Amino acid sequence: MGADLGARVTGSGRNVELVRRIGLLGLFVLAGLAAAWALDVDVAAVSHSPVYRLGAYALLAVGLYGATFGIDLRQAQADGRVIGLAVTVGVVVKALLIGVSLALAWQDPLFLLLGVAVAQIDPLSVAALLNDTRMSERARTVLAAWSSFDDPVTVLLAIYAAGVAATVFGLGGAVSDGNPLLTYGADLAGNAALAGAAWALWRLARTRVWLQYVLLAVVLCVAVATGWMLAVAIAGLFARPAALEPWIPRITQTALYAAATGLGVLLVDGIAPVRGVTLGVAAFAAQAVAAWLLTRGMPRADRWHLAAAQQNGITAIILALTLQIDFDGVVAVVAPAILTANLLHAAVNRRLDRHLATPAPTPTPPSPDPGLTGR
Repeated sequence: MGADLGARVTGSGRNVELVRRIGLLGLFVLAGLAAAWALDVDVAAVSHSPVYRLGAYALLAVGLYGATFGIDLRQAQADGRVIGLAVTVGVVVKALLIGVSLALAWQDPLFLLLGVAVAQIDPLSVAALLNDTRMSERARTVLAAWSSFDDPVTVLLAIYAAGVAATVFGLGGAVSDGNPLLTYGADLAGNAALAGAAWALWRLARTRVWLQYVLLAVVLCVAVATGWMLAVAIAGLFARPAALEPWIPRITQTALYAAATGLGVLLVDGIAPVRGVTLGVAAFAAQAVAAWLLTRGMPRADRWHLAAAQQNGITAIILALTLQIDFDGVVAVVAPAILTANLLHAAVNRRLDRHLATPAPTPTPPSPDPGLTGR
């Protein structure tokens, strides 16, 4: 009884925190929207400017580094198979489920790209669940690593999906004159070279704290200039100055609110609520399918909680800002999709908490036969 009550209280507090976060994000979006309206911002000119591109990639780099910085690698090794499948096969399956179904439903190939943009789980939202007693320690570890590792995989998929959308479907303005396979290969090689150089130099700078920060700043600047975001995510696994650790949550939260404000600025051109709602619903449903397939063998309660774990936040917002550079209308759809997925998360998990916390009814013992009690 006490455990059930504790789970309900924890779940209630978690839902209140999620609603508070959604409301706070909404305020920053509205602030950006109000500023854009007051200043009569030309969204097309802003989203295609070099300064906007650098800003979007800088926010993306901060978000990715913060996501992988917080991963406990030793704990993640225990469920490496599940986590590995989740962030590779799971991300691809989710992106395909979302993108293909909605591209067919709306007869619009842009949804193949939008499906990738919302396929990840927000690591900042998941961080608030790490003390949640509704899930076992194993499930919390899987979810924390899943939400952190799937960000760089999603970003990489988004970059390649953007190239496919431009080359195959003629969408956006990023059509490449060269061979797409050579372009992707060069991009992977650049990421690998930057990550490898960072790792080698990090080992040399291990005892020099100031040099560590210089190296980290150089890696982030090169990644922002070139778009090699995978290298940033890899660097977050080993380039971890001890003094930076308490600042990471604050830095990533600041990046989140800055991205939400930028999202609001771009929404001054309009919003696509119906398409956005369908994208958010599809993202939540895709997580349920992928999690249920990948968590076989785990306890039933953990499987349900992982299936209902979809939340979108900093990576989805920044990916929308980044993709808007070459694909007009992305933000108008992704913004309501993020809100929809987060509201679904709150509602479904509240219902799930009540269902899983309700003890199974105990059979009532049969009443004694009145005719036998007097004997």
